Amino acid sequence: MPRSVPLRRLLVALLLTCSVLVGTTACGGDDDNSSASSSASPTGTSSAEAQKFAKTRFVANAGLAAGATYQWIVKPYRAGKFKKGADGRTFALVKAGLAGGFAYNRLKAATVNAKGDPLLSKAVAPLTAGIESLKGMATKLRKGEAGEGDVGAFENVINSIKDAGKSAGAEVKEKVPSTSQLGG
Repeated sequence: MPRSVPLRRLLVALLLTCSVLVGTTACGGDDDNSSASSSASPTGTSSAEAQKFAKTRFVANAGLAAGATYQWIVKPYRAGKFKKGADGRTFALVKAGLAGGFAYNRLKAATVNAKGDPLLSKAVAPLTAGIESLKGMATKLRKGEAGEGDVGAFENVINSIKDAGKSAGAEVKEKVPSTSQLGG
């Protein structure tokens, strides 16, 4: 029994040492060849690839925003979780506030992604004002000050984004993010 403790410590020390060595070799070091590596220009993606990835990223970001909105804002609101005296109200409001901030962030990212595709950018461009109107919604949700109109505004913006994506050939499907993704 006394022999197993030092062996365990030795094994942990060995694993830590190996992980440090692997980490430092992966990061690289400073050599005199730094001018050679800085003169090489990075290769970009072709415009066709950029457009393809723009649609894919748009669909992913808009899907996450839609999933967060429906899962943690619309459904709890319709179930009466935001009303005073409801069981789990505080927790529901905190999650709704996080989901609101997350959805706003993903919608902003989706509009940036949409700029990479000409058809998608035309479809999404009229929706930027609606997305901007959601800016302070997370705080309102967290404080319990959001009403039917506020929740409806979130739902309308999400539906508009989904419709715009569908009209541009980038169908958005809801993807519910994990709770850890909401927290950042």
